[in-house]
Amino acid sequence: MQRKRYAPGRTGSTARTAVVLTSVLGLGLGLGLTGCSAGPTTDDIAVDAKAGPVSPVAPPGRYRTLFEPCGSVPQSTLKDLLPGAAALPDAERGKAYRGVAAVTYDTDRRVGCTWKADTPETSHRLALDIERVVSYDPAVSDDARAQEVYLRKQLAVGIPVPPTTPPTPTGTATGTASGTATPPSSGATAPANTPSPTATTGKPSTAPTSGAPSGGTPTPTPTSTGLEPRVLDGLGEIAYVDDTLSTVGANGHQRVVSVVFRTSNVIVTVSYREQTTGSVEAPDSKELQEKARNLARMLAERLEE
Repeated sequence: MQRKRYAPGRTGSTARTAVVLTSVLGLGLGLGLTGCSAGPTTDDIAVDAKAGPVSPVAPPGRYRTLFEPCGSVPQSTLKDLLPGAAALPDAERGKAYRGVAAVTYDTDRRVGCTWKADTPETSHRLALDIERVVSYDPAVSDDARAQEVYLRKQLAVGIPVPPTTPPTPTGTATGTASGTATPPSSGATAPANTPSPTATTGKPSTAPTSGAPSGGTPTPTPTSTGLEPRVLDGLGEIAYVDDTLSTVGANGHQRVVSVVFRTSNVIVTVSYREQTTGSVEAPDSKELQEKARNLARMLAERLEE
């Protein structure tokens, strides 16, 4: 019997080659899977230290829309403000009470309405202007921007903004470098032979001084009637009234009373005008102011609804 020839090492070499190939393939697959699935962790993400904290955004205003102005005034109020409409024919009287809406590009930002009624001797005109202020600066609120707009209106008619009350000084009053004495504190008595300090109202005193000429006449101080242009209390968050009287033609008079107030980011202007002709006396300031203020108060209450 002939035996087969044995080739030493062939079988073992083939096995070892298969093992090496299997190890290489396994390592390659492992590296490939690791490369595809691995990503940066949260600890590896760099943070820009110069970015700083996020600035807070100012809150929006209270109002996003506006009410329809021509229907906001009751007819009973219009009858009082437009007395000449009662004598008009029915069709014209109804038209006068409906009013004429102002032309605006965005009724969510600004609306208005005008009413008018004339007689041979008098003419009355009522106008409403309602503006919703929006701040496009994220750091400035709508209310703050509306306050800026309101104050510009107030200063434009010559009504000063009330100053902020300064803190009460403490300690003993001392003289200044120029030799002018600081006013004594409340309850202190001014030294003898020292003139009393002038009030800080910005207006000169009308009391005659010891050095005035013997025949001089002191300038009279105008008496306040309480109807001059002024800041109003109890209307919206802040308000004022303006009152102007002018002549029209040869002997006519025209008085315009405007009441302006702000509530949050909405500014309302009520303008009431009366014009007389001929021998009719000038329109009464007190009456017009009272009617305009009553209407403004009514609109402020509607904004609170």
